[in-house]
Amino acid sequence: MIHISESLVLQTVESFLTPDELATLSKIMDADPQLADWAPRFEADVVTAPPQAQEILQQATARALPALRRAIPSLRYAAPWAYTVLTAGQRIATHVDGIPDPGAEHCRLGRIGVVLEEADSGGEFYVETTADDGIWSGRLVGERENFLPGTPLTRSVPHAPGPDGRLHQSVPAWLAAADRTRWLADAGAGVAIAYGAQVIHGVRPVRGGRLRKFVTDLLT
Repeated sequence: MIHISESLVLQTVESFLTPDELATLSKIMDADPQLADWAPRFEADVVTAPPQAQEILQQATARALPALRRAIPSLRYAAPWAYTVLTAGQRIATHVDGIPDPGAEHCRLGRIGVVLEEADSGGEFYVETTADDGIWSGRLVGERENFLPGTPLTRSVPHAPGPDGRLHQSVPAWLAAADRTRWLADAGAGVAIAYGAQVIHGVRPVRGGRLRKFVTDLLT
C-alpha cells in the first residue's frame, strides 16, 4: 500500500551522474541538430531525450533505485527521460503536479530531475511546504487505488498547456492564497533531486546563461 509520505518525499542522489557521464551527455545533446538549439514553446515544455542519452540516464537510474526506494518503497519504474532548457528571464512558476489518476496501473508518485548545465546565475530548484488546507482537493483514496485508506490528494496543475498556451506562467489562486515556506535546493550538475507528486515546487528565474536539465516521472 502506498503511504502519503511517498507523494510528499524529497530525496537527493549525489553523483547520480559522474563527471564523465555529464561530459558525454553534453556532447550528445550538442551534437543533435534538433536539440542543440531547441527552445521550449512554453516554460514547462520538454522534449524526449535522444536514445544515446536515454541509455546513460537509465543506467544512472538503475544505480540510484536502491537509494530512491528507501524513501519511496512503492517505486517500480522510471518513465523515459525528457530534456528542457530555461534561458535568461525564464522560470517555472510555483505549482504542484498532484496525482490526478491514483488508480492507474503505473501511478506517478513523483518526479526526478538532474541538471546537465547550471545557469550562470539563478535557475535554482525549490520546494515549498504549507499547512494551508487550500492545497488539498478534499478527495480521499484507499485500497482500491492501492493507497492506505483515507489518503488525501492535493489539487494539481497539469503539465499540458492551458487554453492560452502559457501554463505555469502564473500561480493558481488557490495556491497563491496559501501561506508557504520556501526551501531552496543547492544541488549542482549531476545531483538528482526526487520529489513527490504532491510536493509544491518550481524553478527560480534564470538571470544569466542557460539551465539545461533532464526530468522523468517515478512510477509504481
